[in-house]
Amino acid sequence: MRNSISLLFLFIFSSLYAQDHQMNEIREAELKSALNRMQFRPNANTGNYDVKYHRLELEVDPAVAYINGQVTTYFEATSNLNQIVFDLTTNMTVSQVSQRGNPLLFSQNSTDEVVITLSQEQHIGVLDSLTITYSGNPVSSGFGSFEVNTHAGKPVLWTLSEPYGAKGWWPCKQDLIDKIDSIDVYITSPLANADGDAYVAVSNGLEQSQVIHANSKTTHFRHNYPIPAYLVAIAVTNYAVYSDTVSNSGNPFEIINYVYPEQLAVVQAQTPVTLDIMNLYSTLFGEYPYADEKYGHAQFGWGGGMEHTTVSFMGSFGRNLIAHELGHQWFGNKVTCGSWKDVWLNEGFATYMSGLVVENLDGAIPFKNWKQQMVTSVTNAPAGAVYLTDADTLSVNRIFNQRLSYNKGAMVLHMLRKKLGDTDFFQGLRNYLNHPDHAYGYAKSEDFIRIMESTIGEDLSEFFGDWLYGEGYPSFNLEWAQASPTEIEFNLEQIQSHASVSFFEVQLPIRLVGTAGETLDLILDQTVDLESFTHPVNFTVAEVLINPEFDIISKNNTVVLSTDERPRDMEIVFYPNPVSETLHIKKPELLTVDRIRIYNTLGQLIYTSVWNPSIDVSMLSTGLFFVELQTNKGSINKSLLKN
Repeated sequence: MRNSISLLFLFIFSSLYAQDHQMNEIREAELKSALNRMQFRPNANTGNYDVKYHRLELEVDPAVAYINGQVTTYFEATSNLNQIVFDLTTNMTVSQVSQRGNPLLFSQNSTDEVVITLSQEQHIGVLDSLTITYSGNPVSSGFGSFEVNTHAGKPVLWTLSEPYGAKGWWPCKQDLIDKIDSIDVYITSPLANADGDAYVAVSNGLEQSQVIHANSKTTHFRHNYPIPAYLVAIAVTNYAVYSDTVSNSGNPFEIINYVYPEQLAVVQAQTPVTLDIMNLYSTLFGEYPYADEKYGHAQFGWGGGMEHTTVSFMGSFGRNLIAHELGHQWFGNKVTCGSWKDVWLNEGFATYMSGLVVENLDGAIPFKNWKQQMVTSVTNAPAGAVYLTDADTLSVNRIFNQRLSYNKGAMVLHMLRKKLGDTDFFQGLRNYLNHPDHAYGYAKSEDFIRIMESTIGEDLSEFFGDWLYGEGYPSFNLEWAQASPTEIEFNLEQIQSHASVSFFEVQLPIRLVGTAGETLDLILDQTVDLESFTHPVNFTVAEVLINPEFDIISKNNTVVLSTDERPRDMEIVFYPNPVSETLHIKKPELLTVDRIRIYNTLGQLIYTSVWNPSIDVSMLSTGLFFVELQTNKGSINKSLLKN
């Protein structure tokens, strides 16, 4: 039994470590994509027009850090325009801007802008278009938005633009709240690499065509859904391509995998779980948002992943990463956070979705371990809110903070689920995803809160004030007494880890464990400090556990017995405990013990005797037992661990 316990502990520890490592990989990829670009905010000079459409015509070679491009943009004026501004880094050179075949005057400045003078004033509400021709060497070293690298000695090119890297490789408008209604992407690349391996191009949406030229190929993708600039992406290398079909209730679509050939066999064994995860998410949240196009994975050179709409770029293919990036297609892509202060609407949600995969595919015990990992991470520090301040958005590490944006955000959702119940919780999430003001658009935290409140008809300001906007977590001191064989009493005290929250109104889960191994789960709905509760119980309670399934964020909890029996119980000492052979019992002089009974966890009586201060327990098997002492002051129950 001891070896089994050790092996179980090792398994749980290894699982928690593996999950934590995978989560750090996800966070690292998203953080690194933002590195060195966070100083760029949405450009106020691009706020006077609404982007409707982009046609990106790009010429690239995976062996060369260079791009030639033409980007045609359809835009509608939101105020009268004499000039229009696009975001584009200064290391990219614009050679021409034209409108209906006529050249326009333009300039590039040191603040990464292309400033274009229109030939005539464009009035509010009028739709027009122009084409920018440009070229240059995008940022291609380190973790830039445009990367040229190798795998197994073969050239590979990819982009990754979250949050403000799109302007590093194409002229665009980098603003979360102005999604592009639709895009066409034409990628022209050499036919093959130097070894003769055919190049395959990848982008958002559905592949429309491949046109072969003398020494090159143009692949055309079309995406017909609103998309922010940071989720537009391309990749080119000698991919091996295979697909799986999602049945989708009779409306099938393809999951297309673009994989390095040297890793094809390994990855093919890992990706089939995507079908199970897709079916789970579709059941919980509604049909995959881009079912009439595709979903896919494209391998790239980082350890983490990036949730580009309809095609996640993947550095590895562990189930947790697959679940996280697929989850973003609903939360982050269909509905995008309206500001980086609300990044938990992307990252906290995707993290919780990966937890739902553990719950539904693995079962209750692995899900409990997952929640324990989240709670341990969140409570590693006493402060920190999920929601960011304006100052927080200046720090890339704060935006992509694993503990707060990912893990605490996920646990806030789980606690909301426990508060509302599964039916209302999941209905509220579906309402959020399908709300006409937010579906395929953006939302902020207050929008999400309003929709959840509307779903249940209840004010949630206290909950979100504590857990989303407030900092820290509660600790609980629970005193209990079994006043009679059929009733148990509790007195609950709460201590906060941070002064921003004066009191957490919380539904505290507790578990009663009986002397015969019985269990009863209760919820103490604490609305004030030092609150008392009474509950019926039909067995003798030996132990009370706080937060046994790790359903709330909490730490440093204590449980003590607090009845008239408490002084007698606290003065009765078992030693040693754990015990191997002889158990010694120390009691107060005025307390008389008439009989000693020992029960196993199944409630079976396995030992009985009259009072003896020393008991031979060597005959007991290894494990947990419950000792009942019949005294002149009533029954006293204590636990005993035999090793």
